[in-house]
Amino acid sequence: MKKFFALLLLSLLACFTFTACAQGEEESTSANGESMTITDMADRTVTLNSKPERLLILGSALRLYTYIAGTERLVGVEKAQQDAASGRPYIIAHPELSDLPLVGEGFPADPDPERIAQVDPDVIIAGDIMDTSSLEDLQNDLGIPVIITKCGTDPIFDDTTYRAMEIIGQVTDNEDRVTELISYMDQCQTELKELTQNIDDADKPTVYVGGLAMKGIQGIDSTNGQSTLLQAINAKNVADELGAGHFFIDKEQLLTWDPDILFLDEQGLSVIKEDYAKNPAFYKSLTAVKEAQVYGQLPYTNYYSNLETALADLYYIGKVLYPDAFTAIDPVAKADEIYEFMLGEPLYDEMATLYGGFTTITLGE
Repeated sequence: MKKFFALLLLSLLACFTFTACAQGEEESTSANGESMTITDMADRTVTLNSKPERLLILGSALRLYTYIAGTERLVGVEKAQQDAASGRPYIIAHPELSDLPLVGEGFPADPDPERIAQVDPDVIIAGDIMDTSSLEDLQNDLGIPVIITKCGTDPIFDDTTYRAMEIIGQVTDNEDRVTELISYMDQCQTELKELTQNIDDADKPTVYVGGLAMKGIQGIDSTNGQSTLLQAINAKNVADELGAGHFFIDKEQLLTWDPDILFLDEQGLSVIKEDYAKNPAFYKSLTAVKEAQVYGQLPYTNYYSNLETALADLYYIGKVLYPDAFTAIDPVAKADEIYEFMLGEPLYDEMATLYGGFTTITLGE
């Protein structure tokens, strides 16, 4: 009888151990991403029943996706996100985007539901396109989960954009890569602050950045006040008195400010040169023009912000404004480091060929 009870006890212990192990394996599988619940940036809860292998990334989310995962697992693309001549570095770095099936024309046009159904994604990540209600209708009509992301209003160092990256990293099981990207940008932000924070205001030249893109190419009157970029290098931006955000100024205001140094966004340079040809006296009245202190910066705004180009510009602007503080910085080499880390390719030469690069500008030529 004692032997019987001993065997029974062993059997019960074995069953208990097997059940506990099975439960542990089930919980581990769930935690490892076989299913996941995402809270997106429209405060919606989206459940994915399995790890997505076929992804469709729309709108501003595609740029962020390429930083994180290249073009892996993409099943389609919008036509507007295929043309390298657009000057968007993520497209230049990934010519294979042009080989993907089209799912629509791209912003401002909505994606085509029929084409989306044909490429059959497991999940759609939609960045800054359509409204929430329309995206929910798309999800319900196609039976495909839609996750909504948004880019922040600042061109760089923006927590909203970082949150979008974290969501993409979670969906694609690339959280480590997202951590690396955010850490790299944080390190750059810290470095730029340390290089410039102890420069006396009296030793800082005044600066104005014109020609910034805003829903298209703009002239010298297009600028930003309290610019996140210029604040990151503690620059004396004459437009700060306007407040934060984008502004179209009266050009006479630029004469009043008369900054020591002008930076011109090279995407708007053709417009500025046309304006110069019509009114050279205005430009020749500016101290920066008279003293050959006019410089080009690579355009970073093109369907939301190209983070890597904005970051590269910062090192160049810092070098021009504070050459003594930036003696160890080669802006071109730094730009290629940034492009390579974020997109896998050193792209400065391609960007310089398209726009002009880090150089002085003579408006009369």
